Amino acid sequence: MAKKRTSKTKSVKSAVKKSAAVAKNARPKGRAPARIVAALNAAQPVTPGKPGDLEHMIDVLRDKQKPIEVRFAALQSLGAAAFSEPDFPSIQGDYTAALREVATDADAEMRRRALGILARGKDGFAQKKLMDGLKNPDRALLPPEKALQLLGNDIHSDAYAIARAMVKDAPNPTARREALRLLATDAASAPTFEAILQDKKETPEIRQISAAALHSLKPEKLQEYARDILLDPSESADMHQTTLTALTQFGDAGLGDDKKLMNRVNRMRASGSAAVKSSARQFLGKYQATE
Repeated sequence: MAKKRTSKTKSVKSAVKKSAAVAKNARPKGRAPARIVAALNAAQPVTPGKPGDLEHMIDVLRDKQKPIEVRFAALQSLGAAAFSEPDFPSIQGDYTAALREVATDADAEMRRRALGILARGKDGFAQKKLMDGLKNPDRALLPPEKALQLLGNDIHSDAYAIARAMVKDAPNPTARREALRLLATDAASAPTFEAILQDKKETPEIRQISAAALHSLKPEKLQEYARDILLDPSESADMHQTTLTALTQFGDAGLGDDKKLMNRVNRMRASGSAAVKSSARQFLGKYQATE
């Protein structure tokens, strides 16, 4: 058994060394990118590799003359090594510097991947670049919706301010949705969610996001607005189902004494969409003994 482990270790070391060497010598018009990528992928995980091999990978990642597929493979190998390679801390500084460098790469996917890794590590450089792009779209490295998602990894007050402005004037519906999701942990944004939840002109998805946010920020307000929505026959079936579910899961026991609400939900159980009928039955099963 020991011989097998030794043999496997040697083969992995060999794969790491070979893939790093192939990547270092790759040229855009040389060897086919698919073969280079395959060689790089052979290095995963880079378990018993040497810092020198990892440094070669960093050089490949930085080299804008290399085929983009090769650089992506290098980035993937480095990401695997960060979790499995004992010597990785010795090159962490170089790795972070390389990520910051390629975060402004001409390739949009490379920017997205690099900024994603940095943002998940709560890197200040990434935070600054993402917020700067939201404030100044002409300098944006990523679409606003993706930038907002990544800012959610380490939220600062400045990010909340940007997101609130985005809710009022977003470049597209997806960016507005992501701004609301980011604000779901911001107590100062509760009035915004209250206004949206009450606005029938908003889409059901946006109002559902607002309901979920209010559950965390102001649960008593969510119960108040949910009751109003249920009592309003002009509200959509989607919103009736959403609020029935919210009250079933999070409402207080006193709802069972609200005769007007109980009568309304009983009518929903008898006539409504299949989804609303099901939600009404669950609500009544919790707050009122059914016949």
